[in-house]
Amino acid sequence: MRTIPAAARGFIGCAALAAVLCAAPGLRPGAAAPWADALALAALYALCERLRPGWAGPVLLAAALLLPPPLAALTALPGALTAPAEAPAATRRIWHAAELALACCAAGRLAGLLTAALGHHPLRAPYFPAALLTAAAAGLAFCAVLAALDGAILIAAERRPPRTAWRGLVAPALGPCLVHGAAGLMTAVLWRSVYGPPAALLVLLPMYLSRWVFAQYHRERAAHQATIRALVQAVDLKDHYTRGHSERVGRASAMIARELGMTEQRLEVLRFAGILHDVGKLGVPTRLLRKDGPLTPQERAVIELHPEYGHEIVRGIGFLGEARAAVLHHHERLDGSGYPYGLAGHRIPEAARVVAVADAFDAMTSTRSYRRARPVAAAVAELRRCAGTQFDPRMVAALATALERDGWQPGLATAAEAAPSPCGNVPPDLADRPSEAADVPPRATVPQRTAAAEDGAP
Repeated sequence: MRTIPAAARGFIGCAALAAVLCAAPGLRPGAAAPWADALALAALYALCERLRPGWAGPVLLAAALLLPPPLAALTALPGALTAPAEAPAATRRIWHAAELALACCAAGRLAGLLTAALGHHPLRAPYFPAALLTAAAAGLAFCAVLAALDGAILIAAERRPPRTAWRGLVAPALGPCLVHGAAGLMTAVLWRSVYGPPAALLVLLPMYLSRWVFAQYHRERAAHQATIRALVQAVDLKDHYTRGHSERVGRASAMIARELGMTEQRLEVLRFAGILHDVGKLGVPTRLLRKDGPLTPQERAVIELHPEYGHEIVRGIGFLGEARAAVLHHHERLDGSGYPYGLAGHRIPEAARVVAVADAFDAMTSTRSYRRARPVAAAVAELRRCAGTQFDPRMVAALATALERDGWQPGLATAAEAAPSPCGNVPPDLADRPSEAADVPPRATVPQRTAAAEDGAP
């Protein structure tokens, strides 16, 4: 415990002492004590913690309903003291055992008080509302004790301010605790039924499967995030002049999507689209991306291939969905004069129209070496001026409304990051930087694609 602050060591010691005092009455010999149930539940909880930590709450809540509070506190100890833990493992196990024992004891005592007040035992009286109320109250008590102790240890160990220590601890845990309370009630009822304790395992099996699926979802989501980060880092290493631009475009795209009332899942996809919109720079020669002077028509034609390069890079990443179409078409214009395919109006995918507005907005509000950043109000005015010809007016209006409500933190490039970015993040008629190729006609060298490809199909 040397690496733990003295205040945290003292608090853990007090919690452990309180847990011992709560559990001590259960160690007194007595014929009426249901030791068989207590040992079976303790062994079951320990086994569950070894298989997958954190999902066996219903076992502890079943113990709170089935056993006297001191025995319910003892039920948590074997599993908590033998579960895997990070260093310092012994201290973490003691802390985890203490807080679980206190939570089980509190849940058991509240369940006992409600049983006495309502006059209906949740496992004997055939009065379902009373049983459900008792189980829900036990689950909430369990959650409240854990949250209170976790916040207090953050104050002691990490010196968190009291006003923020409990932030994010209570609300996310309420739903799972209520579900665990109901599952604990079902476990306890089956435990005492004619089918016996083996029947209670039927409740735990779907809990285990749901936890496994949830863990798989988070693992897959983490892999998605890692893929996105790797691609963005590769772009930033190649074109460090616009570092941070992709993340801000992703944030602005999400703001537009939220304002338009899109679902959270689609909002996430559009955030990915904004982040990856310039991933095609990986296929553009570095000397062009970092060129200080104006571009020739031939050089601009090469750079204007980056949406197609980007689409080729991400076309095999299935979870991106419509973000792939946004990568390919975010430089199209509503009047049909954009690239790479000159799509017009609603033939441009909606995701691409969102990213186009977000891309231009961040480019205008970010400082570059060849010009200072425009104020947010001026950038919005310019977007409105070009709405209907270059940008979708609906997307422009959504961004303007979101900015009025939430504000915006512009990207301020450092001296090293503020060198010219000739890749054309700012659409041609919004660019402040002169270019010899500003009036280059649409490229004739772009290979033709099918209609499905134009719509962003992989």
